[in-house]
Amino acid sequence: MNPRGRVALVSGGARVGRTVAAWLAERGADVALTWRGSRAAAEETAAAVRAAGARALAVQADLADPGAAAAAVEAVVGGFGRIDILVAMASVYEKTPFESLDDEAWRRSHESDPVSLYRLAIAAAPHMRAQGAGRIVATADWLPASGRPRYKGYLPYYVAKAGVVGLVEALALELAPEILVNTVAPGPILAPPGFGADAEREVMKATPLGRWGGPDEIARAVLFLIETEFVTGECLRVDGGRHLN
Repeated sequence: MNPRGRVALVSGGARVGRTVAAWLAERGADVALTWRGSRAAAEETAAAVRAAGARALAVQADLADPGAAAAAVEAVVGGFGRIDILVAMASVYEKTPFESLDDEAWRRSHESDPVSLYRLAIAAAPHMRAQGAGRIVATADWLPASGRPRYKGYLPYYVAKAGVVGLVEALALELAPEILVNTVAPGPILAPPGFGADAEREVMKATPLGRWGGPDEIARAVLFLIETEFVTGECLRVDGGRHLN
């Protein structure tokens, strides 16, 4: 699918999501963004989209609310007349020691990842099918994409991202042939907040390509999964070979 003249909805339009939105705009797509708590960040991303010559729309949506995903999709269709592309990037990344785990930690991770993807896909798919084509690109993680956890303290996050991989496969089967559904599994792209210099160097040492990837690598992968006409149900690791060590 050529993004030019299409309408994309990006959930989670900060950090890497901002780069993805800008790349889509540079290739001629109008971009809608969802935001929950930071309107300023969403407006900055919207400004980058407009600077690239595309239309932008920022929609407030707490995707933990069961009705928010459907309302966001309807706002996009109402504002732009259609929706062709869904890029689901909203996520909760937090470390929780096993002794501190509770239902709330589980709920936060799952509602921000597989549950919000499920709700957005259910809402967007009928519009895409009515137009005869669509693309859904989700965001997983290199660890579940590689088949096992490696770090303690991320149990809800790991299981939620593994759920994204399974959900993408099921959605790809359900929505074929009109809608292609895939996921990107980032590795060392951007250091998390609070990550020290020593820890950053350790990650680079453990990554065969010897560096952090940067957000452009994710945007490049997302664009590939939008433009392809014969890849669906796939999970693409973008990790510099990190899974090999």
